[in-house]
Amino acid sequence: MPRFFSDVIEGDTVVITGQDAVHIRRSLRLRVGDNVTLCDGKGNDYFCEITGFDGENVVVKTLYRTPTVSEPSVFVTLYQGLPKGDKMELIIQKSVELGVSAIVPVETARSISRLNGSDKVIKKQQRYQKIADEAAGQSGRGILPKVECPLTFQQAVDRLREENEPVIVFYEGGGSRLSDILGKDILRLSIFIGPEGGFEPEEVEQLCSIGANKATLGPRVLRCETAPIAALSVIMALTGNME
Repeated sequence: MPRFFSDVIEGDTVVITGQDAVHIRRSLRLRVGDNVTLCDGKGNDYFCEITGFDGENVVVKTLYRTPTVSEPSVFVTLYQGLPKGDKMELIIQKSVELGVSAIVPVETARSISRLNGSDKVIKKQQRYQKIADEAAGQSGRGILPKVECPLTFQQAVDRLREENEPVIVFYEGGGSRLSDILGKDILRLSIFIGPEGGFEPEEVEQLCSIGANKATLGPRVLRCETAPIAALSVIMALTGNME
C-alpha cells in the first residue's frame, strides 16, 4: 500500500499536499476509494481512504491508527567520517533502510571533503535530509531519521562525552567482535566509522578515552560506504531486529 509521511494528522480528515499529492495523482493514479497509509513520524500509522481531490491536493479520511511495526528496538546514531564525492548519499540511503535513527557527518583528520562555507553546508544537509526522508518512506519506517549538519571530530567527541551512552568505533586496526559487545536488551548506541583511509590512531585513542569500544567487522578492509551498511546489518541482527 502506498505510504507517506505527514505531520498534520489531526481529526478524521487529512489533506495531502505538495509532491506527495502529485505522486498520488499523477504517478500512482489513485482514485476516490483507494487506500493509502500515512505515518506521523512518531511511530504511528494511519490507514486512510481517499475521499476526494481539492485542486492539486488529495483529501483522505483516517479509518484507524496502529503502531508502526517497522522501527527497531535500538536507537542507533551513526557518526560517519565525511567521504568524498557522493558516497555520503549512498550511506544515508542504505543506513536509513537498515534502521538507523540519526546520522551525524563528521570531518575527521583523513576526510577529503571539508566543511567550507556555511551556505554550502546547509544546502548539502538539506539534500541529505531529503534522501533520508525518501528512504524512510520507501522502507516503511515509522520515523524520519534526522541527518544533522556536519561536526568537527572534536565537536563529535565532546558531544559523545556529554551523552554518556554506549559508543563503538569501527577500526581497521582491530577490535572486539560485535557479538561480544552487544546484547539484545541495548536501547541506545552510537557508532563511529571513518572516511577513506580510516582514522588516525590518535582519533581512536581519543574516542576510547571517553569509553568507546573498538570493534572489528572482520579480517577484510571495507570501503567507507560499505562499513556502515555491514555494521548496521550485524547490529540489527544481534539485537533481534532482523527477525
